[in-house]
Amino acid sequence: MVLVAVFGAALLIAVLLSGLAARTVLSTSFLFLVGGALVSDGFLGLIHITPDSEIVSVTADLALFAVLFTDGMHVSFPKLRENWKNPARALGLGMPIAFVGMALTTHYLVGLDWTTSFLVGAVLAPTDPVFASAIVGRKEVPAKLRQLLNIESGINDGLALPVVLILIAAAGPTAGHAESSLGKIGLELALGLAFGIVLPLVVNGLVRFHLLGAEPKLQPLLPLATAVLLYAACHLTHANPYLAAFSAGAVFTAVSAEAKTAFEPLGEALAELAKFAALLVFGALLTPQLFGDLSIGGYIAVILAIVLIRPASMLISLIGTRFDRREKLVAAWFGPKGFASVVYGLLVLQSGIPQGEEAYTLIAVCIAFSIIAHSSTDVPIARIFDVDDIAGIPSGDTTGGDATGGDTTGGDRETRPTVSGARRDS
Repeated sequence: MVLVAVFGAALLIAVLLSGLAARTVLSTSFLFLVGGALVSDGFLGLIHITPDSEIVSVTADLALFAVLFTDGMHVSFPKLRENWKNPARALGLGMPIAFVGMALTTHYLVGLDWTTSFLVGAVLAPTDPVFASAIVGRKEVPAKLRQLLNIESGINDGLALPVVLILIAAAGPTAGHAESSLGKIGLELALGLAFGIVLPLVVNGLVRFHLLGAEPKLQPLLPLATAVLLYAACHLTHANPYLAAFSAGAVFTAVSAEAKTAFEPLGEALAELAKFAALLVFGALLTPQLFGDLSIGGYIAVILAIVLIRPASMLISLIGTRFDRREKLVAAWFGPKGFASVVYGLLVLQSGIPQGEEAYTLIAVCIAFSIIAHSSTDVPIARIFDVDDIAGIPSGDTTGGDATGGDTTGGDRETRPTVSGARRDS
């Protein structure tokens, strides 16, 4: 119950400070991260959590599933078809460059073997829009920039996962059975994709029967019930839940705009809670010992990952595009490491591979530094684009403002001002 009390206190403080956070460099995500660290064994010792604790894997797993499901429901296939070239460059060129660049840096600066180094590169390749919400969620920011960052971050989690699983199999004690491991991974991914497509279609078909249907106040629970069933089905069958979550959200939006509209407020709130809980638990793992275990070369690798490798890979991928210099620099900077990297890092730690602990230490420190760097710079950089209404909170008057923001494909969607600062969760 101590952990529950700590979470409640952190949530209350975050809500009370969210209005201030929406207008400054203060970050609610950072509050949860620091809160978790303060109550951990490394400081006050109120809670005792280790990387192999079940609560760590469960909260990270649920948070990533919730984030991917809600992100999937923001995908618009018509808009994606219209605006695919720039995200395709980021995913097809920028992401591989970052992957290889991080692997080379890890191998030569940290001294990990090549397989584990490439594994670290794969874990840190995905980006997360949660920690740059003032950039991706505001209509004042150029639509093509929002489209680029949102589509890239929504898809690269799923692209990195097969590579992570394959490299874990290659680095682990069962590396000699690589062929069977690849077959198993392929089956898990295929099952996840199948569940994510079929289940929403079945539910949507049931709703259309004249004897069935949800009354208005229960309509938001329809996608939620589907998501819960999908999560359980994936874990019972060992299907990949993350690919299933994102594809299910996208399919729901494609077949039922009503379900998306009804679920969005509830889904966003639940995703926020899951993310905050995961950040609190992850923060509890950030003990002084963890930071002390990382070598000088490791810290140099972390800094290079944030300030050089990601920016350089994105800038290279955007050569020849119509982005101006300012937009390219913003896109290059906002490559935050988020919940996908947390989950994949825990998979590395729990896999039992020879250099798993060293790899996890590097990954955890990099994620922590990224959260601090990116979640504290999104508002100031957003103001470069003359953003006066961050997260739906007017900066100069009380008459409100234009209540539209960007969705994850760059289209406009309603942004509801709330006591928690709307989408400003980082």
